[in-house]
Amino acid sequence: MFVVLLVGSLPAGVGALEPAGAADSASTADFGSGSAPSGSLASVGTSTESVAATSSSDDVLHRTTVLRHLPAEPDRFEAALTLRVPDPVTELEITLQPGATVESTTGFERTGEQTYEWTESTDEPTIRYTMPADRTGDEGTVGSSSDGYTFVDTGDWGVVQVPDVSIRYSRTDPVGIEKSVRVDGPGATGGDIAFFGAVQEHRRTVDGETFRLVVPEAATLRESPEAVLSALAAASGRLDVGMRSDEVFVVAVPNDVDWGPPGLKYGRSDAWVVADERLEKSNPVWFHEYVHVRQRFSNSNDDTAAEVEWLVEAQADYYAGLLALETGRTDFGDFSDLLERGERSRYADGVLIDRSTWDDPDTDYAKGALVYGEIDRRLRLATDGDRTLEDVFRTLNAREGEITEADFLRLLEEYGGTDVRAAAERYTRTEATPEMWSRSQHGAAFDQPVAVFEYGLGTESIDVGDREWPRWNSSTIGATGGENGDVIAVPVGESVSIPVTVDNVGDRDGTYDATLQVDGRVADHEQGTLAPGEGTNHRLSWTPSKPGEYTVRVGSERLTAVVRSAPSVTVSDLRLSSETIDPGESVTATATVESADDRPAAAVIAFRTAEGVVAERSVALRPGESTTVEASLQFDESGRYEIGVGERTVTVRVGGGPAAALEEVPGFGVPAALVALVMVVAGSLLARRR
Repeated sequence: MFVVLLVGSLPAGVGALEPAGAADSASTADFGSGSAPSGSLASVGTSTESVAATSSSDDVLHRTTVLRHLPAEPDRFEAALTLRVPDPVTELEITLQPGATVESTTGFERTGEQTYEWTESTDEPTIRYTMPADRTGDEGTVGSSSDGYTFVDTGDWGVVQVPDVSIRYSRTDPVGIEKSVRVDGPGATGGDIAFFGAVQEHRRTVDGETFRLVVPEAATLRESPEAVLSALAAASGRLDVGMRSDEVFVVAVPNDVDWGPPGLKYGRSDAWVVADERLEKSNPVWFHEYVHVRQRFSNSNDDTAAEVEWLVEAQADYYAGLLALETGRTDFGDFSDLLERGERSRYADGVLIDRSTWDDPDTDYAKGALVYGEIDRRLRLATDGDRTLEDVFRTLNAREGEITEADFLRLLEEYGGTDVRAAAERYTRTEATPEMWSRSQHGAAFDQPVAVFEYGLGTESIDVGDREWPRWNSSTIGATGGENGDVIAVPVGESVSIPVTVDNVGDRDGTYDATLQVDGRVADHEQGTLAPGEGTNHRLSWTPSKPGEYTVRVGSERLTAVVRSAPSVTVSDLRLSSETIDPGESVTATATVESADDRPAAAVIAFRTAEGVVAERSVALRPGESTTVEASLQFDESGRYEIGVGERTVTVRVGGGPAAALEEVPGFGVPAALVALVMVVAGSLLARRR
């Protein structure tokens, strides 16, 4: 009789080489430093800001950039990039942006023109390089097509792009990326834009969104900081389009430079506005740039198809004007003058979906805003005020991948009917241009009562997979990126189901859009209708793909999700309910699991045999906490079976026979037992021959 020994030690999987550049950074958790009281002066002279929490962990690649002003070389500035490489990363290379001049490296060697490979000689490789400071009309900026500076360094002060770095790596377990940026010396940064020079910083937090207004000493702010923050807070409350960042960073740049646009949004939620810009105008630049912050599809040229690129600036100008009107900063005459620009021939003759037909490069600002407004007016009338273009805006923000014309038109028809879609096709696909509507027509469409909804986190359990999941208060956790509130620790790749409440607190029935936002991006949403005074519940879900700390938001309520992978826990013990069982009988394996570092831990614990993973158990642990998980296993054939969990293994004996006897030989591991078993069987055959 031949006995097969099943050995359960399995090799760890090896991940493919994967990119982690700008898009990767955008999808990781971004956290600023603690907020000052609403509207207060946060810092004077020097501001060094982090846009991601950094802490010791084995499943996050920390990327720290330190920027230095070079007053003697105003055409360049210095950046020092340091990576903290976690154990699962086995290979890593970086590619710097064009224009970078490398000054020194530690732990990197050059492999291409702008490419450097990690030598593995240190877990914290560093590269120091300089970048051009002055820019005009750069890709990736959202502002204006006019000539002039978009970024500049005068020597006394500078406002620059934070350089991005493309990172490619291979790993054995999932790895997230957390990014932090700071200015070494006087200045401030939001992570995508940095200012060099002495500043005063003012903050205000509204519904979990913090506005950081940075006023350089070299600038004279026309409006008071309190007025600007109040205006941005009002815009935040009125613009219900999803895609809300935890932090919005705005620099009031000095006006003694030949700027191209009067304001510019760059990166995810950073912008600058010329300091002498007024709030009391038909389309305040402060509002225009904030609308860009709320557009997911303005973050990358790859997020918007060419046929609907006009939407990016049309929305910004239209909503800037509408917000100014609705907050009482202008009157209808100013709003009408703003949109009437689109009727001028140099704009009206252009076809919005075909940029090659535009006689004026600002056609999207002028005709685009007028057309967008006319579609909004018709949608409001067609639905008796139940739907507006903010609903379309919000749904487009929720889409992953590229926004197309088909997406835009389909939503218009779904929300407003075929007539609204037909009008949009006419005004965007042809030279046809609508006329600006009258004051009475505006009142008929825009002054209708609307349903008012409140959204929040439900009190029911948060579920991960099919299991009710623990949530903790951050004050009991310690090192997390979130403010006081609930915290959950989630294994990477596991589906998270979150309870959501919706209540109609208005005076009419209407259609609601409940959204689950993760780091400002809409991860899931649910639509429905409610009468006044009615409420309902939903479950919205999200599956995190990489470790990191994420802000999960429903309405104005938030919780912090700490996403971890297997290295966040250790298996300190593994025991069996019995070391000997009969074939077909079950044995219970119990593993003791502990958190591995000073952050909340979460992982899927795998019980392995030679057949592979035979059971999985998910766990979530506070820092320093331990728990036990168990699995009932069954073996149908006699023999010795190795069971592994993490780095721990135990052996169970099933039935009797030679294999069972070998377990009692001191020092026998499974390979030695296999050799011994062959010797026993061979000796038995030899005895029979004799």
